[in-house]
Amino acid sequence: MDTTDYLALDTPFAKATYRKVVMRILPFLFAALMVNAIDRLNVAFAKLRMADDIGLTDVAYGIGAGVFYLGYILFEVPSNLYMKRVGARRTLTRIMVLWGLVTVGTAFVTTSEQLIVARFLLGMAEAGFFPGVILYLTFWFPPALRGRITAVFLMAGIGAGFLFGPLAGAIMSGLHGSFGLDDWQMLFVTTGLPAILLGLFGWFWLTDRPSDAEWLDDKEKTFIERQLRSGTATAAHVGFRDVLRIPQVYIAGLVYFAVYSGSNTVSYWMPTLIQGFGIDDLSLIGAIAALPFGCALIGMYVLGRSSDRRMERRWHLALTMALSASCFGLLGFAEGNVPLSIALMSLGAAAALSSTSLFWTIPPALLSPGAAAAGIAIISSIGNLAGVVSQAMVGAIKSASGSLYVAFDVIGIVQLVGIALVLTGIRARDLRERAAP
Repeated sequence: MDTTDYLALDTPFAKATYRKVVMRILPFLFAALMVNAIDRLNVAFAKLRMADDIGLTDVAYGIGAGVFYLGYILFEVPSNLYMKRVGARRTLTRIMVLWGLVTVGTAFVTTSEQLIVARFLLGMAEAGFFPGVILYLTFWFPPALRGRITAVFLMAGIGAGFLFGPLAGAIMSGLHGSFGLDDWQMLFVTTGLPAILLGLFGWFWLTDRPSDAEWLDDKEKTFIERQLRSGTATAAHVGFRDVLRIPQVYIAGLVYFAVYSGSNTVSYWMPTLIQGFGIDDLSLIGAIAALPFGCALIGMYVLGRSSDRRMERRWHLALTMALSASCFGLLGFAEGNVPLSIALMSLGAAAALSSTSLFWTIPPALLSPGAAAAGIAIISSIGNLAGVVSQAMVGAIKSASGSLYVAFDVIGIVQLVGIALVLTGIRARDLRERAAP
């Protein structure tokens, strides 16, 4: 077997090797992200019932949704740098157990101020999970596979959204009064416990790098390591201060800010938006809320494969964001027309959610291996500021105007700015990836 054959991805050996890797690590990461997404989405459904119990206003809810990201941002970079030192197994176990405990504890808040504190603590607990997994995937998969692998991983969050709407309605309708707890309290308890259990399982299941994998033979380990070296430019370790001097890190961070403004607003405000259509039944709201996630499941995978096949990232992302911004801008014109409103919301939300997986193929290709850990964490931190800013803004606009349509118009404008940044601030030749031979 010569070097070219050895590095090819379409050989039976290559397919068998990566099938083994995928089946070992991707189901766990998929389940972890599903639980993670659910533990973020739960407050959007709990709000529909907890507002009266704890005196929660739209402004306070927006602050609570946003302050989560403040805690997340403060600890995100240190967590990713620490993961590079101690490995994914220790890092992800710690993160998942802590966020599960905080989620269960949120069931017992009695005031809006306590909810805000709980959300801040949840952000601290979750810090580093998502960028840590994005970094972890670069330890296993070459660029030629990374788009579809990232898409499959992120489909877990979309799948969680698809399943959780009806599930939340069932939990809140069927478990109200269990153990003396209200419906929204049971929602937090039942969604927090799986994170604790899965985190403990990860301690025994995860492997930090291919060289540590006892379930791979030496030939398979060598193959994966050569794939990684051939698909990405090599570089020595880059210090944190050096990463701070890379302009593309800030440009990518601002693009992610725009991307996340759309997807995050969808996650936190879609049940309230649907309720504004004149729909009050929890089960029906949950079912309608599942539609955008179902569309995004298809869109993510199709776009990920298309992006990998063409080795093109920027235009795929820009056009998907443009579709989302257009649908958000048209929502106000459809007011009073429930079917059209649901259609625009579903398409716009699906495009916003699909943009996330497309974006996360860019940072690993933009940064050298030595700069990846710090760079990805910084990009994620800048983008997560959207969680602080956009949610507080949406809550304030909703409280002042009584409508979410203006807020969605503003989010659409932010997405358009992101499109301009990705097309003008990140050049195709800046991306380090290439297809495997």
